[in-house]
Amino acid sequence: MKTKYSLLVVAMLAAGSVSAQTSKFQGPYLQLGIGYESVSPTHDSSTLSVNGRSIPVSTSSTSTNNFAGVISAGWYQDIAKGFLLGVGVDWSPIAGSTGTMSVTTLSSLPGQNNITNDYKYQKKHSYNIFLSPAMTVGDNGLAYAKVGYTGASVENYNTLTYNFTGFSLGLGYKQIFRDGWYGFAEANYADYGSQTESATNPLSPGRTLTASGTNGLSTVNVLVGIGYKF
Repeated sequence: MKTKYSLLVVAMLAAGSVSAQTSKFQGPYLQLGIGYESVSPTHDSSTLSVNGRSIPVSTSSTSTNNFAGVISAGWYQDIAKGFLLGVGVDWSPIAGSTGTMSVTTLSSLPGQNNITNDYKYQKKHSYNIFLSPAMTVGDNGLAYAKVGYTGASVENYNTLTYNFTGFSLGLGYKQIFRDGWYGFAEANYADYGSQTESATNPLSPGRTLTASGTNGLSTVNVLVGIGYKF
């Protein structure tokens, strides 16, 4: 009987020890990812008027395809056996290539017709603050999602800089290969919302041009990289 009780105690202690073990991904981490990013502007509305007289106008833009580099830091915490919750920050310091934004008047100004003006836009740096629910895969793998608040600096109309903010979603996988070092791959979508930009300029004595446009931005990136879990 004593032997049976002793075996039961040993089994319970062993089970408690296993359940108390933390996953290999619990704790702080730092990583660097590189890859591809597509930047897509949107244009919800555009208006143009001279002395209050409305002139039909349309705005269109080309998407850009860019090299992406992202530095990330964060922390994962075990919340149940096989499940973790993380918090982190992504920082992308690399500016993308410039794209073209075309503004076309669809009816004539005095002496002019169907005028198209091309401007440059460029996504500068961006950041992402996120929560990351995750699930272990075997002993060394981690599948995770990301939901975040994101922001980007964008240069529009050649020289004007605007700060956009919105939300982000992501999916990824990490695999430890040696002593805290891991490789990872992830895909992210960011919707930076929209802003209304307006300007008023004199054309000639007694004539004033007023322009307004509601522009937005979204991005998709795919990253691979390496990180270290401390």
